[in-house]
Amino acid sequence: MTEFANLGLSPTTLKAVADTGYTTATPIQEQAIPVALAGRDVLGIAQTGTGKTAAFTLPMVDRLAAGRARARMPRALVLAPTRELADQVAESFAKYAKGTRLNWVLLIGGVSMGDQVAMLTKGVDVLIATPGRLLDLFERGKILLTGVEMMVVDEADRMLDMGFIPDIERIFKLTPPRRQTLFFSATMPPEITRLTQQFLKDPTRVEVSRPAMTADTISQYVAPIGSSDPKAKREALRALIRRSDVKNGIVFCNRKSEVDIVAKSLKNHGFDAAPIHGDLDQSLRTKTLAAFRAGELKLLVASDVAARGLDIPDVSHVFNYDVPHHADDYVHRIGRTGRAGRSGEAFMIVTPADEKSYDKVLKLTKKTPETIRLEPAPAPARPERKRAERSPKADTPVAAAEVAAPRAEPEVVEPRPAPRPERTRNAGERGRRDRGGERTPAAPQGTLGFGDDIPAFLRRPVRA
Repeated sequence: MTEFANLGLSPTTLKAVADTGYTTATPIQEQAIPVALAGRDVLGIAQTGTGKTAAFTLPMVDRLAAGRARARMPRALVLAPTRELADQVAESFAKYAKGTRLNWVLLIGGVSMGDQVAMLTKGVDVLIATPGRLLDLFERGKILLTGVEMMVVDEADRMLDMGFIPDIERIFKLTPPRRQTLFFSATMPPEITRLTQQFLKDPTRVEVSRPAMTADTISQYVAPIGSSDPKAKREALRALIRRSDVKNGIVFCNRKSEVDIVAKSLKNHGFDAAPIHGDLDQSLRTKTLAAFRAGELKLLVASDVAARGLDIPDVSHVFNYDVPHHADDYVHRIGRTGRAGRSGEAFMIVTPADEKSYDKVLKLTKKTPETIRLEPAPAPARPERKRAERSPKADTPVAAAEVAAPRAEPEVVEPRPAPRPERTRNAGERGRRDRGGERTPAAPQGTLGFGDDIPAFLRRPVRA
């Protein structure tokens, strides 16, 4: 274990680190910080939860401490795939740069652009941004990237999944070739490898663990159910939550639409749950995350994109409502629990339709989760129908009380006189209705006789 004091950081930065309570560096920090302080490019391969945010934030603070930014020309750029991850980087930068004069701005969608533009006009040292909002402001002429000295790309493989690679390539081309690049990814698919070969200069490769490795502090369970019906899956999820001592937990779904449905279902059944995904308003997402971090919200129902890279240090349970389409997403999901030496539990609901995806997870992790057999939900009791009274017969059992009770005499009902036939509307005092539905005045008594209101061409003479 290496102390931060042995990594070459300045006294000011070391004091900021000590104020956070950390003294020992993680493997990714131990290997990446000295290389970054020397000004060389870094290719870091590490999964979420390994401390890589500090691995690029700390050397960035030290290297930018000297000098000042000019208006609309930031000196460093950090790209993150999601708003939540960008916000987390901003929080980290605020902690470690508090002893310096450095300033920064968070550029994400869903919030006012006016405040961001005002900060850029004053001049900022560090931009922490999502690709979409950064390019939007660049096209409006609010940012110039020609002064960027350091560029960080975080969660590059998630950028690939979200379709941001063309944007990342464009941003790379807008920055100076002499910049220093720190590039981090949990996996290295061919597209990411091509990107690093094109834009990084002889990078130092830092790999601290296999992407498929899951922590030994996480107890993994699988709950197979015999139906792929969403209702059966929601019942299974509730059963898993009830049987576990959940302090707080994250429920993962594959689709954003499913996130809303599952969160609503849990709330309807009395669970403290809220959804988070990319289509929700940014202020609501921020409020929901703050409540979950503060322990005011028990269950967070999330999509992979929304939860990727979230720094929530003490999550007791992870529930995979859906088996992930990509096996490495399983590793990232359950990596939300069992962090920093704590123990955690991860559950996965598996239906007959998930067989192929589940096999991929097993092959990647090389671990077989313990199987949990859930009891089928009891069928709702049907209300008893009241049986019609039957006369006792020799072969029909009759309740003793019914036999003992004397049968009441039938009530005698006086016959009612037959109702008189109602007069037709055409006769006498009732009058008639015209085609408009209004009543015509009734003819005086004795004026009309039987059949007098029939048209003449319909009448026939009556033979005697």
